[in-house]
This record gives sequence, C-alpha cells and structure tokens, in this order.
Amino acid sequence: MGRRGREFVATAPTADEISEFHAGPVLDPVRVYIGRQSEDTAKNRADLALRELIRVGGFDRSVLVVCVPPGTGWMDPGAHDTLDFMLGGDVATVAVQYSYLTSVLSLASHPDYGVDQARELFDAVYDHWTELPKDNRPKLYVFGLSQGAYNSQATLPLLDMLGDPIQGALWAGSPFFSSYWSRVRDDRNEGSPAWRPTYGNGSLIRVMDQYGGLKGDFSPWGPIRAVFLNYGSDPIVNFTFDSSIRPPAWLNQPRAPDVSDKLSWFPMVTMLQLALDSMFALDVPRFGHYYIAPDYIDGWAAVIAPEGWSDDRARVLKEIFDRRGPPF
Repeated sequence: MGRRGREFVATAPTADEISEFHAGPVLDPVRVYIGRQSEDTAKNRADLALRELIRVGGFDRSVLVVCVPPGTGWMDPGAHDTLDFMLGGDVATVAVQYSYLTSVLSLASHPDYGVDQARELFDAVYDHWTELPKDNRPKLYVFGLSQGAYNSQATLPLLDMLGDPIQGALWAGSPFFSSYWSRVRDDRNEGSPAWRPTYGNGSLIRVMDQYGGLKGDFSPWGPIRAVFLNYGSDPIVNFTFDSSIRPPAWLNQPRAPDVSDKLSWFPMVTMLQLALDSMFALDVPRFGHYYIAPDYIDGWAAVIAPEGWSDDRARVLKEIFDRRGPPF
C-alpha cells in the first residue's frame, strides 16, 4: 500500500469512535488502497482494487466512493473521516495511487499517469457495479481533491453512463485547468460571482465555499448531484493565464470574503503572484488550497443527503472534528 495507503487504512475511524455521533448500529468503514508499486500497469492496479473491494465486502455497504487522490497519494482525513462518521461507517472507499510526487511535479513529469489510473479504476468499479441488482447495490459516488478532482472529472464518462448513472460527485479544489470547473465558472448564470458561480438551475451542479453556496433559488436536486468545493482565495482554482493582460473576474466586486479588497490587478504581476501563491497555498487552514472537515461535511451532506440529516446534526459533527484537530 505504501506509506499513504497505510495511513489511510490504519487511521480509519473505528465503530467505537463513530458511535459518539451515530446512534444505532455502527460499522467499521471499509477502506481499500492500492499503492503505486502493487502492480505494473494502471489496469492491473485497478483490477486489484476491484478484487480487494469485493473481498472485503465493499459492495455490501450502502455507499461506495471511488476516490482519486492528489499526486502524492495522500488521502485527506477531513474528507473521508467525516463521511465515515456521517454514515455510521456504512461506507466503502477505494483509491489507487498513481504517483509519489506533488501535483505540480506529477503533472509536469507524467501528466497522463493520473488520468489513466482514474479512468481504469472508475471503469473497473462501475462495470462491476452495473452488473449488480439495482435494488441490492450501494449508491456510487466519486471524489477528488486538487489534481485528483481534475483526473476524476477528466475521466468520468457522463454520456456513457446516463442509462445507469452514479449518484453524485464531490470535488474539492478543482484546478484551473479542469474543463468541468472552467465551464461552470465561464458559463455561470448572469449575476453570480466567478468565485462561487451558479450554473443552470442548480439541479445537477452547485458550487460552495466555506461561507455557503448550497442554498438558493435552485430547482430540486436531480438524480445526480455534483458539488464543487472551492475557496475564493485558492490560487490553484482561480489561476488564469489571461490574468496577465486583464483583471480576472474573481477580482470584481463583490469579492469572496477571504480575498482582500486591497488586492489590485497589475499586468503580468498578478499572474506571477498567483503562480507563486500556488506554492504556498497549503499554509493556512480554510484559506487557499487547505480544505477542512466542516466544509467537507456540508459538501457530503448535499451530495449524499443522509437520512435524518439536519443543521443540528451538522453542527454536532463539526464540533467533533474541531476536537479531533487538524489532519496529520
């Protein structure tokens, strides 16, 4: 599994821990992680992940999440532990590592690795899932953080699965080069800000940040729910090359609450500032590219809609994770 895989599997919340929040029957969550060196090709690693997922009973859970990690293979506890608590451990998460490098270095050295691995993993899990009886299989979701969000979006075969769609997706910190995120931002509804756009009638896609965004004048959710969790101060999300020649839309008023009104645009300089800020975007929790548990909780709740969920339940779970402290 490698170091990242061992961290992810060994630190999963136990049923005893989860019972602090979840009344009634509680399970130990299922976690499957395949390290980069486990097999020699992306397809073989995906096939191994599927076999292990079947062996440990992942398809017997109510929810199954196909996760694409960022370049290093790190699995954010804020994203995964919160979901385990929310669902009483009745969830399985599967991931495959495709690199040991940071996302920037991974993209620079072998940009195809992550996309190939994300495609093989999703296809393997989805193909098996579609063979199961619809009334006796888990709800299927995808998750990605940073480069993992891009890889997940780039390989999700939306048109091919319309006959038997997955239930939803949560993508955190989608990089600026993500075509899904760029389309939502650039084709946003008139009057909505570039840093937290609304798209269409909101029945398929909604964008949130640490200040909200999931509630508004939206149509009811459709059969697929996709949520983008992006912070307005995240340079990896908001970088654009044309910021070298014109002010980017996220600098327009009103600005995201975490973007200073003192920030001014200068030709070339602003683009270079964003590029430099991307190198230090993980330094401050809940700003930049440092996504934290409370916001994942709201994102997952919107995507999965757990039975009996409420604002009070969300508050209690956020208090638990405040006490648990930041991720390792």
